[in-house]
Amino acid sequence: MIRTLPFRNRTVAVLGLARTGLAAAEALQASGARVVAWDDGEKGRAAGEARGLVLADLATAEPLDWAALVMSPGIPLTHPKPHPAAARALVAGIEVIGDIELLGRAGTGARFTGITGTNGKSTTTALIGHVMAKAGLETAVGGNLGTAVLSLPALSAEGHYVIEMSSFQLDLVQHTRFATAILLNVTPDHLDRHGDMAGYIAAKRRIFLNQGPSDTAIIGVDDEHTRTLAAELARGPARLVRISAEGPVAGGVYVMDGRLIDDLDGAQRSIMDLGPVPTLPGRHNWQNAAATYAACRAAGVAPAEIAAAIATYPGLPHRQELVAELPGIRFVNDSKATNADAAAKALGCYDRIYWIAGGLPKAGGITSLKSFFPRIARAFLIGQAADEFAQTLGSQVPVTRSGDLKTAIADATAAARRDGAPDAVVLLSPACASYDQFTSYEARGDAFRTLARAAVDEARR
Repeated sequence: MIRTLPFRNRTVAVLGLARTGLAAAEALQASGARVVAWDDGEKGRAAGEARGLVLADLATAEPLDWAALVMSPGIPLTHPKPHPAAARALVAGIEVIGDIELLGRAGTGARFTGITGTNGKSTTTALIGHVMAKAGLETAVGGNLGTAVLSLPALSAEGHYVIEMSSFQLDLVQHTRFATAILLNVTPDHLDRHGDMAGYIAAKRRIFLNQGPSDTAIIGVDDEHTRTLAAELARGPARLVRISAEGPVAGGVYVMDGRLIDDLDGAQRSIMDLGPVPTLPGRHNWQNAAATYAACRAAGVAPAEIAAAIATYPGLPHRQELVAELPGIRFVNDSKATNADAAAKALGCYDRIYWIAGGLPKAGGITSLKSFFPRIARAFLIGQAADEFAQTLGSQVPVTRSGDLKTAIADATAAARRDGAPDAVVLLSPACASYDQFTSYEARGDAFRTLARAAVDEARR
């Protein structure tokens, strides 16, 4: 736990008492602050009471003597409308910040590497942490990836915090500086929370806020939005490194025909073949590897060490995770694919797919995935999006409305075994949020893993 936050003997309000908020409240108390906390849900308030926190409804609590309002990133700051406590704080001139901003003010002296993007940020964060640890660097990994940053250990001035940053978390950053800041890509997402695409892009751009001449800005240039931002960032002050999974970028890091190329010094050195790395399938993971290489070079890791560590990356749960196999059939858990663009990454990796999709739909549906339809042998639809997805798939893809995940796995397994085609993949890549049937994408992926293994066990009897 971090115990050096700069609010000793001052009152700090903490809104939201899930993992992030509880860690912030405890770190603040350990640092000598007076904490007043609240959660709009009974479960959160009960968790706060169990930790001995002083609770008060921050929308109405008096006195309004807060040094800061520390807000969990899932709570609206601006859109669709500010939470009443946030609106109240802003009117009173009280700063509204998040836990990463608190870590930035803890004064550890450690170096911060921040990773954001619509897709790929979890894999890139984990991969950077893996490479740095293999290289012997003092490293702690957290943020949107799962571990609340204030629960991480206090690192020395030689340490590296590797932090996944969502757009919600970036909205709550004010003064934190990322010595290495990475923006992988930008496609439409979370527009209800940012108002429009311009608001979403502005939030993502905050990863580069506060950088100086000694820092490194790494940006993917494989989409129009990031190419535009790269042109702006080229004016400094940080050193700009462009990365691409689609071809050469002068002075950057890129992948060509599956080979990772280092052109940081203009030498176009071939570093490694990414094809044999089983946990990094597909072009989207090439971009993740390029970002990782650039970030670890900026941290002083030698090219050969980076390549060796990438080759041993174990992968992350729920990101194209191979969970079970039958002869000729693989079961792949890609539950983290909560939008169409993320699902496209998985659909592009396999040639004969028994696709489990659906859940709580997002704007745009799956119309952008039509180029992948020829790869789909049959779709098995679940959740609220089933009718919408069936209409989009039309006559191009055979559809089974399975309704729920258990039924979909049984249906997909039976179809794949009946067809008998080699290299079949039963793929959960839902292109939807999980909240209509599950509490999180993790819960959905865990259920898929359990049910797929049960289906395999049943088939082998």
